[in-house]
Amino acid sequence: MTTEPIVFYTGSGSPYGWRAWLALEHKGVPYTLNMLSFSAGETHAAPFLAVNPRGKVPAIVHEGTALWESNAIVEYLEDRFPEPRLWPADVKDRARARRLVAENDAYLYPVLRRVIAETLYKAPDAVDQDALAKAREELRGELERFAGELRGPFFGGDAPDGADFTIFPSLAFIDRIEARKPAFGVAADLPAALRAYLDRMTALPIVQTSWPPHWRG
Repeated sequence: MTTEPIVFYTGSGSPYGWRAWLALEHKGVPYTLNMLSFSAGETHAAPFLAVNPRGKVPAIVHEGTALWESNAIVEYLEDRFPEPRLWPADVKDRARARRLVAENDAYLYPVLRRVIAETLYKAPDAVDQDALAKAREELRGELERFAGELRGPFFGGDAPDGADFTIFPSLAFIDRIEARKPAFGVAADLPAALRAYLDRMTALPIVQTSWPPHWRG
């Protein structure tokens, strides 16, 4: 199948953009990357609003059609470029993978975002210690739950799939907090199985290719 390149818009460090980026890399389809700057307000500038009027990444333009919302983009890629698959072939395994995506979006990432807000984006004297302690307690519960969902090296078994491409960008923020604000010791909250999983995912070539630019170095 010949196709024109997908125009892909994302922002460095966006977990939603990262999941779409990983899906693009997994599919091996041609795309052009537009890395927008959050700090420069590029997601709310007129050129991008013409693509996505909500002013959020990720978004794509392909064959004259603009599409946004990360899960919609992932599903479009699966429908438009069926091989290699993003989701398991078995219908029950496929439903389970999509359930894990839904749980990431509804439970894991929201509580992790609260931890991120109190650690990465505040001065030490501005941290709400009670709010952070509560968020970390809830996060530990989610991490244990997700650790129990691993089926071998990855969430679906021997190879990563769409569930991994959603969950990994969330979990990667734990290592980002550890690298930037080690005094909080957030990485210690990771169960051993998820620690090994994070290391395994980080080593994948498609993850290295799509690593957030401002996280490098």
